[in-house]
Amino acid sequence: MHAKLTLITPPWPAPANVKAAISCRNTGASQGAYAAGNLALHVDDDPALVAKNRNALQRQLGVDHIQWLEQVHGTHVVSAQADGLTRTADACITAQTKLACSVMTADCLPLLLCDQAGTQVAAVHAGWRGLAKGVIAETIKHFNCKPHHIIAYLGPAIGKTHFEVGVEVLEAFFELAGDSDAADAIASAFQPSMKPLKFHADLYALARLALAQSGVKQIYGGDYCTFDDANRFYSYRRDGQTGRMASLIWLD
Repeated sequence: MHAKLTLITPPWPAPANVKAAISCRNTGASQGAYAAGNLALHVDDDPALVAKNRNALQRQLGVDHIQWLEQVHGTHVVSAQADGLTRTADACITAQTKLACSVMTADCLPLLLCDQAGTQVAAVHAGWRGLAKGVIAETIKHFNCKPHHIIAYLGPAIGKTHFEVGVEVLEAFFELAGDSDAADAIASAFQPSMKPLKFHADLYALARLALAQSGVKQIYGGDYCTFDDANRFYSYRRDGQTGRMASLIWLD
């Protein structure tokens, strides 16, 4: 018998054939700073233990393949493939069944997308750099439907109370503002910190704005904080050396 990983099932109105799951840290084979469900190979965890966690996750989900990504905080979107290769991108999309799109996070925002018809799904790694560069808009372009037929779920990310950033982050988002309304919305997602030229950034609000600007109206989730919930979630800001959760979506 293999121990099951702890998974969160997103509460959103996706079509019945669209399945999604978010892994937690509190069950798995990894040890020490990575205990216990680390799914990332790039954080210096024992690769054999990561493989055990990945294999356990795939069995538990009942999928044939998981598309793992090497994430670089960019906007590149790839088609998920069932060839076992890791691809360098920050989003992946598929119309194949039993092939899970996945992204790994430990404070950055994982975004899951599907169309209302249940024919396409995508997973997006949306940290502030990717958000500022337009990774959400780029992923929306890969759907075959109109944006208002897309459903979005915002997975566990760091809450604004703990996400302190410099003025350069604020400036990066303002560069994307197309009009004064967008600029006002961006400004409202940044609250001044007690420290000079520092702000508390709301990743969820910034993602909702990017989705809305792309024409997506059905947006759910955004009610976790990885920093606050040390039992279930890894947090790079909180711990430094740590593992990664995965957020996955697939067609059954």
